[in-house]
Amino acid sequence: MSGDRPAVATPVQDLELPTFAPFGLEREDVVEQLEPLRREHWLVRNEVGYVLTRYEDCVAVLRDRRFFSAVRLIAQLQGVQDEAFLARNERRSILAAEGDEHDRLRRLVAPAFTPKAADRLRPFMREVVADLVRPVQQQGRCELVADICEPYPIPIMCELLGAPKADWKLFSRWAADLLRVFNGNLAEDAAVILRTQHELDEYVGHLIDERRHRPAEDLITALISAEAEGDRLDHQELVNMVEAVIVAGTDTTRNQLGCTVALFASHPGQWDLLRHRQELAARAVEESMRYLGAVRGTGRYASVDIEYRGVLFPAGTFVFPSFVAGNFDPAAFPGARAFDIATDAPGPPQLTFGSGIHVCLGASLARAELQEALPILARSLPGMALDGQVVWKPETFGIWGPERLPLRYEVAPARAS
Repeated sequence: MSGDRPAVATPVQDLELPTFAPFGLEREDVVEQLEPLRREHWLVRNEVGYVLTRYEDCVAVLRDRRFFSAVRLIAQLQGVQDEAFLARNERRSILAAEGDEHDRLRRLVAPAFTPKAADRLRPFMREVVADLVRPVQQQGRCELVADICEPYPIPIMCELLGAPKADWKLFSRWAADLLRVFNGNLAEDAAVILRTQHELDEYVGHLIDERRHRPAEDLITALISAEAEGDRLDHQELVNMVEAVIVAGTDTTRNQLGCTVALFASHPGQWDLLRHRQELAARAVEESMRYLGAVRGTGRYASVDIEYRGVLFPAGTFVFPSFVAGNFDPAAFPGARAFDIATDAPGPPQLTFGSGIHVCLGASLARAELQEALPILARSLPGMALDGQVVWKPETFGIWGPERLPLRYEVAPARAS
């Protein structure tokens, strides 16, 4: 009988789908334009593949191990032909590894990235942010990005790795240079990125050699000691892992803190609520990351022919789970347009940290940094509001946030500690 025949999947290229090009659009316009498209279909076309518009499909694809991370293909997608750059970036890090290779790396390093490991740094986080706030607290005005967001994560990263305090500014430059890889301009940036990679290789290699002889209470020592079933990271894997931590753990926190405070500046009632109910800090982090995340999506490609929801994605097809679309999907987050840090029904996990095997390894550290910074800022900057125009980074930036965030606030006599 015809009813017993298996359904034939429709090749994705044969679907009649709307087209969506988010670049150049303001964040609010992205949300507005995606809403009717989501109602029309769970897929839309973009210039190189297909965008997922609904939360459940974003999660399903991110958790489907047949869809590989597109990180390793960024250079090829942008037409980079620098052989030295391409050869250097053939080195596999946990950010791009798949299958058994990824399982092995994750198994070895996961114990070093637990919430308990992040909690050890919370007193230092409070100390760092309090020291940054103190000079501006009595001014009544500040430019948050330069005064607090930019310098905040670097001392914590150095403390995490056991790097000398004198090298904080060096780490800051390295992180900014390496993250150019996500900014859509590799043809011009490749030389800078490659030079920085070589500098960081040498620096991290020295740190690792030092820790082999003089172990300490830091991440590098923990990674050197990491062992599972007799397996350990070799020297190159250690270098790759430490560099991945620096890249993934610096600009993300800077930008997310800026996004979060900018969001609160347009919701003064929520800022005042946080100031008086500091126990809401953890919820405030999750809600702000849902509403205005520094990472707006990611890329995957089909490693083999994949059938999903009656659609065939041929091997090599690019799909892009949109964190913006998923985080505003009313099917997952009823009342998604409202920013509310005290809601009793927080819903499923926000997508800004990703999902599946490539979920952000440093999520516990990033959460801790934001959870410690926000209460101190809320106490120290009462009545906080915008003091001019927010200047946002270009929409092409993979890690996105405010470039300038001018604020005014009441001068508070209380100490930020």
